[in-house]
Amino acid sequence: MDAVFKALADPTRRDLLDALFERDGQSLSALEARVPMTRFGVMKHLKVLEDAGLVLTRRRGREKLHFLNPVPIRLVHDRWVSKYSEPWVSQLSGLKKRIEEERTMQRMFEIYIKTTPERLWEAITDDQMRRVYSFGVGMDTDWEQGSRYVARSLEGGEISEGENLEVDPPRRLVQSYVALWSEGVKGEGQSRVTWEIEPVGDSCRLTVTHDQLREGASPELYGGWPMILSGLKTLIETGQALTTPGSLKYGQLAPPAV
Repeated sequence: MDAVFKALADPTRRDLLDALFERDGQSLSALEARVPMTRFGVMKHLKVLEDAGLVLTRRRGREKLHFLNPVPIRLVHDRWVSKYSEPWVSQLSGLKKRIEEERTMQRMFEIYIKTTPERLWEAITDDQMRRVYSFGVGMDTDWEQGSRYVARSLEGGEISEGENLEVDPPRRLVQSYVALWSEGVKGEGQSRVTWEIEPVGDSCRLTVTHDQLREGASPELYGGWPMILSGLKTLIETGQALTTPGSLKYGQLAPPAV
């Protein structure tokens, strides 16, 4: 977490994060216009933010777009703030505002977990493990490419459904996503969730991209990802369930042996 605190200590870097908070997926030229600094200076600050995991990049044609990654901030919050400020946790879980792109929206989340790709893949696809960190929601599917899935709550209610578009263990999982948990989200239509696992030393970098969201999509669709990924990291590295109020809101499950 030292890199996160060092990155946040500089006011210019905080301004850049604020700019991405207001409108995600910006180019270097767009961000350069937000701060009184040379292009080279902005690039140096963005590199510090990337190294801290606070900014992710993705190529789109000739442009390199920058996205705010709220997961490291979520982890800092879970470690120190949640146990003292319980009423605020649910309000802080949605760290990013709605943004507008040309036709669709995209959200990216990144986290490092000390584990093997095989173990991480198991935690993503095992129904019992998934329920521990995903608000009690499991997934009924055979995990074959082209097959359907239905995500269900502990009570059996359908939370989401879709298709396994790409299944490449233990590296990449791509699924279409249709939310079903309330009348408010049923009209949002279909989006897509991509899980990408990359070994880094004795750990793994996990990147979750939730894209093909309609312009102005409800934050309900993507606001829970920081807590889900924090819970996944906690379960794999400690064998314990995350105990922030938002996680406990949907019921506590005993973690499986890990």
